Amino acid sequence: MSFVPRFTNGQAFSQALGKIVCVGRNYAEHARELDNPVPGAPLLFIKPASSAVDIDEPLKAQFERGEVHFEAELALLIGMPLTGATPQAAQRAVAGLGLALDLTLRDVQATLKDKGHPWEIAKAFDGACPLTPFAPLEGEPDWQALHFTLDIDDERRQTGNSADMLFAIPELLAEMSRHFTLMPGDVVLTGTPAGVGVLPRGAEISLVLAAGASHGAVEAITRTAD
Repeated sequence: MSFVPRFTNGQAFSQALGKIVCVGRNYAEHARELDNPVPGAPLLFIKPASSAVDIDEPLKAQFERGEVHFEAELALLIGMPLTGATPQAAQRAVAGLGLALDLTLRDVQATLKDKGHPWEIAKAFDGACPLTPFAPLEGEPDWQALHFTLDIDDERRQTGNSADMLFAIPELLAEMSRHFTLMPGDVVLTGTPAGVGVLPRGAEISLVLAAGASHGAVEAITRTAD
């Protein structure tokens, strides 16, 4: 069954989820914590729609394949086609703001990297992208003032702010649209801040996004499977 994004008011989006376009190392401190160089241009990769799951459901990560790492990210729901767009046009195409977990099979990824192989299977497996509902946008938010947090068992693990991104959201969307068309129902993940780590079994996970007074907040609580 196709995953359909939904809004915080319970309304389903008009399109099923298409692709999930992600950017790696969009926060300098996260790049450094994994001993990766800070990129000079966005590092893009794609998760398939089959990797998306509702954040309200218990997370059944593939723990049997080694360490699973959590990466909390601001998620953008695309509401209109974007091809070769300007930053000004790109930001008007965002229909909603939410949060996602970019789950990563870190042991699998490390092995593939060591061999010089693509590491898509470490990022694109079934259940690799839990998504919250999206706060609908009425007008453009302050793209430099989007703040989010991730707590695990009441301990703050990640804090992100869009002002700290290496590539600001309008420019990031425009760059993505140079390489492939973004379609209604696509979701864009904008990178994770420092603090990523091992996703524990049987833990409570809380995600909170503050999108400004005119756009409200997104809050979600879920658990990982034992």
